[in-house]
Amino acid sequence: MESRTQKSEPARRRFIGRALGLVLATGVTLSAIPLVRSLLPSRSRQIAGAPIEVDLDTISPGEQILITWRGKPIWILRRTSEMIQRLRISDLEARLRDPLSQQDQQPPYARNDLRSIHPDILVVIATCTHLGCIPKFHPETGQMGFDSEWPGGYFCPCHASKFDLAGRVFKGVPAPLNLVIPPHRFTDHNTVIIGEGPVVE
Repeated sequence: MESRTQKSEPARRRFIGRALGLVLATGVTLSAIPLVRSLLPSRSRQIAGAPIEVDLDTISPGEQILITWRGKPIWILRRTSEMIQRLRISDLEARLRDPLSQQDQQPPYARNDLRSIHPDILVVIATCTHLGCIPKFHPETGQMGFDSEWPGGYFCPCHASKFDLAGRVFKGVPAPLNLVIPPHRFTDHNTVIIGEGPVVE
């Protein structure tokens, strides 16, 4: 005659097997959580990559501000009417590698002589397209140590690349391309969103 212990042995084994399976499944699930979390962007990364809104009211004509978006320095220049006129002089265009900004490097709304949505506002990434140095802003005109007929613009002290006040690169310098225009759009003339392009209707 089978003892009570022998009869309950298969049931006990099934219970232990199910319990071990549950523990194993729980362990696998819990160990996967950190892996899944590491693959998702952190809150700070989401914020760092998010579009940012900039109020342009504080920028006077002829002045420029520096902001950071996605870890990149961004210049926003409010050009004067005189600066805009200088950008359209044919003598200057003859010195530029890509005067009409036709290269595929810039978004469609910046493929023009001013490389901007509004003529007076330039939004540009502040790194030289040669090796990533930050050029110096020289809005003044005339004879400079690096150019005898400087029209105003940006000069990179690292390897002497030159860009005009639209970020267009000069001929004969190490930088191969214009300064990069980041995606941006305006909600009104004095508010720009960096990180989003214009809404296409």
